Amino acid sequence: MEISRVLHDTELLSNIRQGIELNDMIRFIYKDHFQSLSWYVMNNSGSREDAEDIFQEVVVNFIDLVQKDKFRGDSSVKTFLFSLNRFTWLNELKRRGRAKLREEKFEKGQDRVDLDTSEYIAGRESKAMLQQLVGELGDDCRKILLLFYYENLSMKEILEQTHYENEQVVRNKKYKCLKRLEAMINEKPFLKQTLINLLNG
Repeated sequence: MEISRVLHDTELLSNIRQGIELNDMIRFIYKDHFQSLSWYVMNNSGSREDAEDIFQEVVVNFIDLVQKDKFRGDSSVKTFLFSLNRFTWLNELKRRGRAKLREEKFEKGQDRVDLDTSEYIAGRESKAMLQQLVGELGDDCRKILLLFYYENLSMKEILEQTHYENEQVVRNKKYKCLKRLEAMINEKPFLKQTLINLLNG
């Protein structure tokens, strides 16, 4: 179904909560909100590619929060998405700043996937389990996630180190890997705090 009419927040949230026509709901969100959200990223030290990556994460997290009844429409969808977008991008900028300093802080060979979509809270055991889960995703996912989150490489740089056809394929693969990791974490309740419910800030 192609949505050509105005979709009110209540209907959008209801459809997402019930899993009705999710692809159409995502297209509607993109059509109505991508321009303003991407403008914020690109006017705050980000590129078009950054804006697309952040928007993709924001939409995934927004749907997750709605389906878990953690966003019930107390504010408008537009306002909430903007806040989520801003929070995600500012966290990404902080992560990039830390990435320049942390090489000497971590012992050589220590693998850490820092999914810094909100405050990172975990003890050593949780971190070890998270690393194990990343390993269970397979070599391709493990490599992409480590290169992106630990080595802080761009999609273009990751493409040069992998066998994929283009940057969009890499971006799609990263997205699928994150969704698989999320599903695995959801099966282990004691690990959920490691990622703080994906942007539930």
